[in-house]
Amino acid sequence: MPYYDYFLVLDFQATCDDKVRVYPQEVIEFPVLLFNARTFATEDVFHTYVTPTVHPRLSAFCTKLTGITQDKVDGQPTLHETMQRFHEWMASHGLLDPSVKSCFVTCGDWDLKTMLPSLCTYLKLSIPDYFRKWVNIKKVFQRTFHKPKLVDMVPMLDDLGLQLDGRHHSGIDDSKNIAKILIKILEKGVNLRETMTLPPFEVDAAMK
Repeated sequence: MPYYDYFLVLDFQATCDDKVRVYPQEVIEFPVLLFNARTFATEDVFHTYVTPTVHPRLSAFCTKLTGITQDKVDGQPTLHETMQRFHEWMASHGLLDPSVKSCFVTCGDWDLKTMLPSLCTYLKLSIPDYFRKWVNIKKVFQRTFHKPKLVDMVPMLDDLGLQLDGRHHSGIDDSKNIAKILIKILEKGVNLRETMTLPPFEVDAAMK
């Protein structure tokens, strides 16, 4: 039996530029696939674009890289509102029940080790504990298929004979492609566990 009941496949997209360092980087696309660890089926999708509030104008480089245009983020929920909606989505699927085990799956550690904690600290937003642990599929792929080094998503797909569906650096498309890699790993009989767990988040009194 798999240790986890569900995997939550996540791939943030964030503000960026090629000429200057953007600080803070802000989440502009928040996609999560609800992936059943027993059936390998995606049962639901949480997906929204997010309005950046510190630097609300996207750079031309960011749009070229991600395909996310200014009109896609204008008028969308803020990160605070998005996280509230995501928490409600988690609750609606019973994922807040302690008897239901779930874990995020990401392509790298950046999304949940760096991006979300640093931005939430900057914005003085509290972070639910379920964001503390995740499976870095790069590490699991390397271990499962005995590769000499970590590789990115496209080389993993190529190695498995899988097509890249959609656009690379679209958060929702990347999440779906990560799920395809996840299926190949699970088909090998790997009982996935988290590859990283952060210590409990410190909640500043100013955070809400």
